[in-house]
Amino acid sequence: MTKRALAALFLAVLAASPEPLLAQARRPAQPQQRPAEPPPAEPEAPPPPYEPQLLKLAEIIGSLAYLRTLCEAREAQDWRERMAALLESEGRSPQRRERLASAYNRGYRAYSATHRTCSDGSQEASARLAVEGEKLAKALASRFGG
Repeated sequence: MTKRALAALFLAVLAASPEPLLAQARRPAQPQQRPAEPPPAEPEAPPPPYEPQLLKLAEIIGSLAYLRTLCEAREAQDWRERMAALLESEGRSPQRRERLASAYNRGYRAYSATHRTCSDGSQEASARLAVEGEKLAKALASRFGG
């Protein structure tokens, strides 16, 4: 079959049935399907009664992490590890983990804003925070177990 014959056949098919082609062209576009939304997050369980003390402890750990690192104390890395352990044991939900991490960061930033070098004041603040954190940890453990 020659090119002319093929073209003529093609035009004859188009002329004979223009309706299906036009119908396809006029068909309204299918509405785009939106991706399925993730299921709503489960409501968080109410915080335990010791939540305020735990957040305070996380803040103290953050402060000590900064001050001990600033003063190049041997146990400087231990404070980050203690916070990781706290998050592991108490961070049961993403919201709770976020609150604990925010408290840690708040304590870290509070001292980083005022203590740029290791000074007597930095060491004194570090010692006071360590005592306060120890008392708080013991009170939490004796009252709530752990």
